[in-house]
Amino acid sequence: MRRPHAFRTPHRSPGPRRSPSRWSRAAGVLAAATVWAVAVQGPAAAAHPGAPGLPAAAPAADGVATSLPPIPLALRTEDPCTGPSGRTAKGATWAQNSLSLPHAWRLSRGEGITVAVVGTGVSTTAPALGGRVSADGDSGTDCVGHGTFLAGLVAAARAEGTDFQGVAPAARILAVRGTDQRGAPSAELVAAGIRTAVDSGAQVVIVAAALPDGRKELTDAVREATEADVLVVAPAAPDTAPKRGDAPVDAYWPASAPGALSVIGVAADGTVLKSAAGADVADLAAPGGPVVGIGPRGDGHFIAAGSSAAAAFTAGAAALVRAYDPDLTAARTAERLIASGAPTGDAALLDPYAAISLYSTGSRAPADPAAEGEPLRLPVVSTVLQDRALVLAGAMAMLVLVVSAAAVVIPRGRARGWRRP
Repeated sequence: MRRPHAFRTPHRSPGPRRSPSRWSRAAGVLAAATVWAVAVQGPAAAAHPGAPGLPAAAPAADGVATSLPPIPLALRTEDPCTGPSGRTAKGATWAQNSLSLPHAWRLSRGEGITVAVVGTGVSTTAPALGGRVSADGDSGTDCVGHGTFLAGLVAAARAEGTDFQGVAPAARILAVRGTDQRGAPSAELVAAGIRTAVDSGAQVVIVAAALPDGRKELTDAVREATEADVLVVAPAAPDTAPKRGDAPVDAYWPASAPGALSVIGVAADGTVLKSAAGADVADLAAPGGPVVGIGPRGDGHFIAAGSSAAAAFTAGAAALVRAYDPDLTAARTAERLIASGAPTGDAALLDPYAAISLYSTGSRAPADPAAEGEPLRLPVVSTVLQDRALVLAGAMAMLVLVVSAAAVVIPRGRARGWRRP
């Protein structure tokens, strides 16, 4: 059964739970718009034992399997803190390409917006986030690395030797702990983290966890954030699939709380991630895995898969929108992100460029200094949808030509008995 949600259209009738096959409609959108462009350098890295179910290899642009170490969700008692990665993704990732970020950056880069990451912490020494991370208490250290990874998807700046960047590379990050030091979350810690983020002035909050309990605490925390005009973005499902024999979960929190923007992760072919296949209806779909990101130490890269990554991309997009239109409320920002998404079934596919430009008048100056002096044309639909429309129009034109030619050739051929003239 669908959950009530502040961002739902009220007249929509209840429907069944989502299955992976229903999400195959997104495959055409993502596959046509994206290319996995990751080339890797350095010695091979072993998969981290703290990231169950995540492949140690990610496909590169040339089709050769190349590995990046997975970032863990949590650490066992005997595990050391996550160290630096010895590999670097050189090219722009499929997730970046699918979101049309270069177009969005001409309008907004997230300047003046603070995004709070409620998770395992965010390393204040991560090079790609240098100078833009503030921390609550001890959350400026990240033994696990997952919080830093998500913060990088939100706001990592481009470094020399790589084209990887976060969605809002000029935004600031507020590190807030929502787990213990080893990465185990709880409803109490997450609720306290949301409140801390609101009190500290964040405009957008991403929660890394999808919890099966804590309805009251997390609903109250999200309500307080909404009343303070702060947008809470949360994954609609955990990053790991339920174990066989586990009791089914009807809803995850805080994503199911009224006012939260819930996001589910999809793969490059548009199918919903296996870990999220049984999740309740989400507001948005976004790239979920495997995706490339930064770690808590060094300038190498890791991979991860899950709806928390999709939520991070969405939080970055919210930062772009709120930076471009500071008068837009948190609720209207969420509505803008949903309304501008590419239709794929139950949830729209995140499109940051369309979210910024959909209702734009063009009066704002470009956010990218390199674009100064160039004419800025603001379309009212997604570039992905435009490309799809152009392909369809071309196919229709070709069909008309073929039919017209056949109308001339076939009668003449029949008249001549199909002999040469």
